[in-house]
Amino acid sequence: MNERRIETAKNIAVSYRNYRRARDRALARLANAYPENYKELLEQEKAIDETKGRKWVDIDGNTNSVDTRPDPTPALAGQTDNQRENAGDDGREA
Repeated sequence: MNERRIETAKNIAVSYRNYRRARDRALARLANAYPENYKELLEQEKAIDETKGRKWVDIDGNTNSVDTRPDPTPALAGQTDNQRENAGDDGREA
């Protein structure tokens, strides 16, 4: 009986992990396809959280900082994965 519960818990955990991975991939694709909309919505969510006293943490662990660096790949936005992979390919052999 105990082994069955453990097996069930494992299956649920794997299913949830797979769901989260698929959801994260879909979010990344949407953010790449609609970068301006994504940034606007993200700023709105950040403002809502900050009015409620919640802080946002950046990749360095700092709170309430704004990334002012330009987008390193603006020409790649809206391209398919295959187009991005071949962006530097000028047709010559390696």
